[in-house]
Formats: sequence, structure tokens, C-alpha cells
Amino acid sequence: QVQVAESGGGLVQPGGSLRLSCTASGTIADIYLMAWYRQPPGEQIELVADITKLGEISYLESVKGRFDIARDNQKNTVYLQMNDVRPEDTAVYYCTVQGSEKPGSPFREWGQGTQVTVSS
Repeated sequence: QVQVAESGGGLVQPGGSLRLSCTASGTIADIYLMAWYRQPPGEQIELVADITKLGEISYLESVKGRFDIARDNQKNTVYLQMNDVRPEDTAVYYCTVQGSEKPGSPFREWGQGTQVTVSS
């Protein structure tokens, strides 16, 4: 089984920075994709950023130029560096990891979520 755990959420002032981390553990042969989603209060979940094994990256339009996603393949960890945060970035942030436990056994697991609140 694969487990995913996020950390790094909290309260931050507008214009500030925060770094989220997410690590996958367990029986893992390969990780294809690591991604961050978020769910603002009362809204639907949305993709914030994702990164493939080869380092291909995509971002939600509203976070381009402010957020950076990076991964450490050796540590099965993905980071989300959040800069110049805005009140509208307030949300529960979820990490998801897609890969395989062994050839022919794909998985997709989600973390429990971490709250990010942007407020003065």
C-alpha cells in the first residue's frame, strides 16, 4: 500500500510565502505524476499544479508566476512553494500521487489535506 502525507499549511498574511510538502511512502516502483489540488471554502476542488516524472509542469492560471512546484524523485516528495499569496488562495490543499507499486499495479493516492489560510 501507498500512503501520502502533506505538511506545511497554516496561516499566512497576504503577500507572504508558504511551502507545502508531500511525501509518498510504502511499496512504490515508480511515480508518474505528483500534483497539488485545492478546495476553497464552498467551492469545487481544482488543480493547482502538477509535475511529471520527467519534470513537465502545468499550473492553474491564477497561480502562475507566484507558485512553484518541484519534486525530489529520490525522496518521493513534491513541494509547492507559494509566494505572494492572496486571500483567494485560502483553501484545503491536497496532494495526489500516481504511479505503480509493481508492473501492472497502478495506484493513485491522496493525502488528507492541509489547510492554508491567507488573512491579515
